[in-house]
Amino acid sequence: MTKISRRAQSLGTENAFVVLAEVNALARQGKDIISFCIGQPDFPAPLHVQEAAIRAIREGKHGYTPSAGIDPLREAAARYMAGMRGGLPIRPEDVVIGAGAKPFIAYAILSTTDHGAGDEVIYPNPGFPIYESQIIACGAQPVPVHLREGRDFAFDPAELEKLITPRTKLLILNYPHNPTGGLLSRKELEAIAAILQKHPQVWIYADEIYSRLCYAGEFFSIAQLPGMYERTIISDGASKTWAMTGWRIGFASNPVLAPVLTRWITNTDSCASQISQWAAVDAINGPQDAAEMMKKSFFDRRNLIIRLLNGTPGVSCRTPGGAFYAWPNVTKACRMIGAADSEEFRKRLLHEAGVALLADIHFGARVPGEGQHVRFSYAASNEAIEKGVARMADFIRRNTKKAA
Repeated sequence: MTKISRRAQSLGTENAFVVLAEVNALARQGKDIISFCIGQPDFPAPLHVQEAAIRAIREGKHGYTPSAGIDPLREAAARYMAGMRGGLPIRPEDVVIGAGAKPFIAYAILSTTDHGAGDEVIYPNPGFPIYESQIIACGAQPVPVHLREGRDFAFDPAELEKLITPRTKLLILNYPHNPTGGLLSRKELEAIAAILQKHPQVWIYADEIYSRLCYAGEFFSIAQLPGMYERTIISDGASKTWAMTGWRIGFASNPVLAPVLTRWITNTDSCASQISQWAAVDAINGPQDAAEMMKKSFFDRRNLIIRLLNGTPGVSCRTPGGAFYAWPNVTKACRMIGAADSEEFRKRLLHEAGVALLADIHFGARVPGEGQHVRFSYAASNEAIEKGVARMADFIRRNTKKAA
C-alpha cells in the first residue's frame, strides 16, 4: 500500500484558516457570525497600488522575473527596510523578493540547519504556528522560549540563555508579535544581543512583518545592534502595511544568505508574481496616506477592544504594543461558565453566541502557569468589535448563571 511520508503526516497548519472554514460553513447555514479569527487588514489595497497592478497587466508584464525579484522592487525594498531600521547598510543585492513573507520562514530554517543533524531552532511560544511546523518539517529540533503575560508577552532573556546549546543554529524573533501583539523593547533586544555575542553559531530570523504597526514609539530591530546585522535575516513585506495579503509579496534581507534564499525560490516558486511586484514598487515609493490611515484605525480599535474586554466578566487583557491582535486572559471566565479550557470556551462561544476567535492552543502548547487565553484579531469594524465583545460578555453572564 502506498503511504504518505512521516514528514507530511507531521506537517502542522495555520488554524486561523481551519476555524475560518468552520465559520464559513456556519454562515452558509444562515448563522450570524462575527469573526475575529483572521489576521489581515479589512481595508482594500491603496488605490495607487491597484492602479499600478492594472498598468503592469496592460503593459504586458506577465512573464517570469529573476528569482530574487525585479530590480526596481529590490531597490525600493532596500531603501524602505534600511530607512525603517536606523539606516542599516542594506543594498538591493542583499534583498530577495518572495511570494509573501511566509516562505522565508522555511528558507531561513533550511539555510541554517541540516536535516536530522540534531540542529535546534528556538522560537517564541505562543507564536505563529508555522514556525514550529516548518522547524519539524525541515528536520530540525523545535525549542520554545515562553512568552510571559507579566512581561507584556515578551520572554525573559535569562530563559533564552538557558535554552541555547552548541546545537542551536537559529533564533526566531517576532515583534510586534502574533498572536499577542507584544513587543521586544530595545533594552530586551540589547540583552538578547549580549547573549548571542557568546554564541556566534546562532543566526537570527527577525520576523518584522508588523514593523509599521508599532504603537509604542519608533520600531527598533535587533539588526541595528552591534554585531547583529550580518547574522540577522530581516523579514518584512507588503501584506500588513498596505493591505496586500492576497498579492503575496514579501522581502527578506541578509548580506550573506541572499544568494541562498534566491536559490530556494528558484527551486520552489521560480519567482513572485510580476504584476504584484510592480504594484509593491508603487506601494513603497508612492503616497503613504492609506498606510498611515490604517495604522491610526488599528490604534483606535486597539484602545476600544482593550477597554471593552477589560469590562467583560472574567476577562483581563494587557494592552498590546503593536500589530492588530489582543490576547485576553479568560482563565476566570472559563471557571465561571464551567469550560474546561480556552478551546472549549472558543467552541461554545462560536456555536452559542456566534463569535469566532482562536484559542491559545492554536499557537503552540500552553505556557505552564500562564492560564487560558484566546486571540482576537481586531482588524474589524468598531461596530463588529462592540457587538462581538458584547455577545461574549452576555454569553459569559448567561452561562455563569447556568453553572451556578
